[in-house]
Amino acid sequence: MNQKTFQNPLKSGFYPDPSICRVGEDYYMVTSSFVYFPGLPIFHSKDLVHWEQIGHGIHSPEQLDYKNCETSLGLWAPSIRYHNGLFYIINTFVSEGREARRDNYIITAKNPAGPWSKACFVEGADGIDSSLFFDDDGKMYYAGNYIVSDPVYEGHHGIYLCELDPETFQFKGERTVIWNGLKTRSKWIEAPHIYKHDGWYYLIVAEGGTFTNHSVMMARCRTIDGDYEICPRNPIVSHRHMSLMSEISVVGHADIVETQNGEWWMVLLGVRPYDGFGGPHFNLGRETFMVPVVWESDGWLRVDNENGIVNREERLPDLPVYLASPSFCSDNFESDTLNFCWNSIHPAAEPFWSLTDRPGCLRLFLREEVMHEICTPAFLGRRQQHKNFRMQFAMDFRPEAEYEEAGAALVQDDRYHYTYTVRRKDGARVLTLTKVKNHVRTVLAETPLEQDGRVYLTVTATPEGYHFYYGFCDQEFRLLCKNVDPTLLSSLVNEGFTGAYLGMYATSNHKASGNYADFDWILYEAAES
Repeated sequence: MNQKTFQNPLKSGFYPDPSICRVGEDYYMVTSSFVYFPGLPIFHSKDLVHWEQIGHGIHSPEQLDYKNCETSLGLWAPSIRYHNGLFYIINTFVSEGREARRDNYIITAKNPAGPWSKACFVEGADGIDSSLFFDDDGKMYYAGNYIVSDPVYEGHHGIYLCELDPETFQFKGERTVIWNGLKTRSKWIEAPHIYKHDGWYYLIVAEGGTFTNHSVMMARCRTIDGDYEICPRNPIVSHRHMSLMSEISVVGHADIVETQNGEWWMVLLGVRPYDGFGGPHFNLGRETFMVPVVWESDGWLRVDNENGIVNREERLPDLPVYLASPSFCSDNFESDTLNFCWNSIHPAAEPFWSLTDRPGCLRLFLREEVMHEICTPAFLGRRQQHKNFRMQFAMDFRPEAEYEEAGAALVQDDRYHYTYTVRRKDGARVLTLTKVKNHVRTVLAETPLEQDGRVYLTVTATPEGYHFYYGFCDQEFRLLCKNVDPTLLSSLVNEGFTGAYLGMYATSNHKASGNYADFDWILYEAAES
């Protein structure tokens, strides 16, 4: 990579729907997290390229009820803003179906690292992907999307605006429709962000859905609630005219920021697909990318590079290089708190892990819940961030009954995942690789473990698929199963919004158990960027 360029994505793996703001020389970014907890990861940078996670917007079960939602519901696209010493995140919590219940709430913090407040719901705020705008006169506005009650075509959505009371975060006055999709016959308009520049109010939206036709559109008006003029060269960013097997595909859902040096940059989502299994697939989910943008003489934004698209390599911002805190992909569990990378599926009412019962290890207690149901299983996972990787688990586990099992899980959701676990069968320990496809469970491979004590479980990924190994020391790799279908964890298998998660799993399969598994360390290393 050229020393004067950076490489996309900014955040690899499942970090979709980025939103960004600047406070002085500091930049803050937040992304979606759906049902994973803690939720809404928050990052900090000073050069827009090197980011470190500093916290989560939803870090406590008391802040928000996750309602045991299925994987692609929950915390959708957030927006982060700063005004008069306070940080704001507005977010949509989706439940009861993707176009069913949509509750919009606001959380605040003086420090973006947290703690953040409990969720304050905006009564009557329907739709998704809401955002906030603070005008020069101090007024606070809510912008969100809505589903047209009498649609003219599939995906007929629009954008509305309403003033908010800055103390109660409730609507003041009537809402105003500022972009009805009919005007441009746009499908699934969402993710509105309002900016004020050179005397104009600019509105940037996502359009076309989250896959093939995803794009970034914009409009402008001299008044915030007036008749917005549509940009004549929309979409201003899209790869819809390119092959779905392009290096970067499905770009959209953007937010922009101006640096202290007057440059403008856009963060947006995209995917990096792979082929060879009947079409483009992506297991990493939707990732965060960045491109330079510039205001043209006609007052509209355009991508400021040679080809006008999102590239793997882009020029560096004109900012001093920022050395973020070191970030490691592996974990020795020597801290008394979990690394930011680890998430559970929904918040747990009671912790199912301990970092203190056996210092230097993460103890995972067996729960009755199972991965193939919508629930909160004993699972702690991290995002798959690379197409090719190796992940190794050092686990001590002695199953006492045949219904007890513990090991690793590779997860798209409750319907599509792999479990790679140690259990007891006919009085002896066995290692079992199981596939769950649309809730149907199939054992792919199984082997007896002739030694007691610690077992090392290794999962690798190459263009041919996932490969599963085991051993009784960290340098032993006995092959159990190779070329396991990677498309099971593709976001497309369930038209899902999340990426693949890799992690530790323990269950007693609907029976009570006091048993546990200890994980001494976990190694995750990439074979490519």
